Amino acid sequence: MFEAVSDGDSLDWKEISAQEIAQRVTSKVGPGSIVLFHNAALHTPEALPTILEQLTQEGYTFVPISQLILTGDYSIDHTGRQCPC
Repeated sequence: MFEAVSDGDSLDWKEISAQEIAQRVTSKVGPGSIVLFHNAALHTPEALPTILEQLTQEGYTFVPISQLILTGDYSIDHTGRQCPC
């Protein structure tokens, strides 16, 4: 499971088509984006190869969420940002 695109999520949970999921994600992703996909979404497995291929061609790389979470004395505010305590 990944986290949110800059304005929300992939909307894959609404059972939109794989093409719509791919278009939504690739048009909204930007540097530092974390994309949310739901494990049980119907068309996500079909959309992922297109998304990964296009974003790789655009120079994006993919890392596990564990590499993005800061260690140390941090809390997470209401917007999801990590803030020093």
